[in-house]
Amino acid sequence: MLIGLTGPIGCGKSTVAGWLAERGAVVIDADVVAREVVEPGEPALAAVVEAFGAGVLRADGALDRAALAGIVFADADARRRLEGIVRPAVRPRIQARIAAARAAGARVVVLEAIGLVEGGYAPACDEVWLVTCAPDVQRERLVGRGMASDDAELRIGAQQAALPGMRLAAARVLDTSGTRAEARARVHAALDEALAGRA
Repeated sequence: MLIGLTGPIGCGKSTVAGWLAERGAVVIDADVVAREVVEPGEPALAAVVEAFGAGVLRADGALDRAALAGIVFADADARRRLEGIVRPAVRPRIQARIAAARAAGARVVVLEAIGLVEGGYAPACDEVWLVTCAPDVQRERLVGRGMASDDAELRIGAQQAALPGMRLAAARVLDTSGTRAEARARVHAALDEALAGRA
């Protein structure tokens, strides 16, 4: 079973993915793959520099993620340009990892991706799960991670347009606003239901 896990930043996707991994799921994190494709020497990094300038590089030649984030989260066109570079590089690697997990006999594979729907992965999933939380909880979590309040607002705002598409694609919506124990119980119950439906 392939579960697509999506939702806005700060709502708990990675935590939910961790709870699914506890149950034996193989988790593929699209963010990790996206970081790999822009490492020094990768063609996508050269394309990012060409599109956004040498100011997005650190002195050691690695991508300056904070500098790039400052550009793309303040400008929707810039964000789309970045996605147009990174997504085509990420897709074959994700597909290869899904295939490898299936070949290894994984019963459940989880693809964790904020851009799951926009990236076109949703149709390949058996179920899409949307992880949400109350906006004040989302803000609090981002600031708690050390993000400046203004940056948190920018990132939350940048993702609002994608939410209706996420909701439309989702078979299940998991709210993580309550306690960790409550959220974890919801996730385990959702997995039990999903597996029972395929038995």
